[in-house]
Amino acid sequence: MPPSEDPNGSGIGSTEDDVSLLWLTNPSYTPQAVSLLEANKQAIGAGQIFYGPTVALNYNTPGLPPSGDPRTPDIIVTPNVGVIYTGSTKKQEEHGGFAHDDTNVMLLLSNPEFKAKTVYSEVGTLQVAPTILKALGLDPWQLDGVRTEGTQSLPAVQFEF
Repeated sequence: MPPSEDPNGSGIGSTEDDVSLLWLTNPSYTPQAVSLLEANKQAIGAGQIFYGPTVALNYNTPGLPPSGDPRTPDIIVTPNVGVIYTGSTKKQEEHGGFAHDDTNVMLLLSNPEFKAKTVYSEVGTLQVAPTILKALGLDPWQLDGVRTEGTQSLPAVQFEF
């Protein structure tokens, strides 16, 4: 494995859990590292491997300034369901992460005045706070984050109680 920013010098990224985030000492090592990961995918329990443009879809472009952001990992490895990357022998589960079941969650809203229905809309967790405030009759636009980012409350939620 090419050198990474791992303080142990193992070549494995310094952040590992229900994903492995790898920051390489030189972004030019990325294709070699990805090839090595792909060749050992089954042995390491890897699911999807994100790098280059696939990382840049959700994050800033990895790399060093002026063209990249050093906070963005060069490679993100998502494990197969049930695999957790950790050196601990005590860890049995993970809470929150990059896996599909962590980033795509169901939200159930309940109120006697709501009409039962299923809504298939892409929403984000940032929309929960404005929705709760709106349901309480408070102005969500009083939140700095809502004003700055223009965050809307959850779609299809009826507030005419």
